[in-house]
Amino acid sequence: MNVVIIKYNAGNIRSVDYGLQRLGITPEITDDPERIQKADRVVFPGQGEAGTTVRYLRKHKLDQVIKDLKQPVLGICIGMQLMCRRSEEGHVDCLGIFDAEVKRFVPRQHADKIPHMGWNTLHSVRGELFTAALNERFVYFVHSYYVPVTDETVAETDYIHPFSAAMRKANFYAVQFHPEKSGRTGELILTNFLNLS
Repeated sequence: MNVVIIKYNAGNIRSVDYGLQRLGITPEITDDPERIQKADRVVFPGQGEAGTTVRYLRKHKLDQVIKDLKQPVLGICIGMQLMCRRSEEGHVDCLGIFDAEVKRFVPRQHADKIPHMGWNTLHSVRGELFTAALNERFVYFVHSYYVPVTDETVAETDYIHPFSAAMRKANFYAVQFHPEKSGRTGELILTNFLNLS
């Protein structure tokens, strides 16, 4: 299987590479539009700041390449946020695949720490990436911004309030957490993505 990880100015790409290698997949890391378009699966991961990252994608014409993909695509962390309509981080318009606005966490009490970092549970899971057995399983998060629950939400997590842990629209899938850092649960989710028909 030909799996491509989109190369751009974001961190955490190598950890996704290693996570896929643990599953027996050797992905290609590239920003070449033709190679991205020909892949069987495309992963759009990353950590970074939304404004500068969107500008980089537009400068290199990767924004349109991503939106036009027809094969299964998986956004991870900021990859998921960049697939939304707009982000409060940098007050920037994003790719607009998901009809949602990315919001900044606002603490409600002293115990609410930002970023939301560490293990938390999935609930209300549905769709092809999440079997019922994954409900209430723990996954690993690191983020200061979140996507509210929408009609495109396929898994939720609670921190300060409920938010989208995962989203899906047509061939586009996305997770706010880091499956490559989420142990066996993350491996199962990545495997489900690789096995999509």
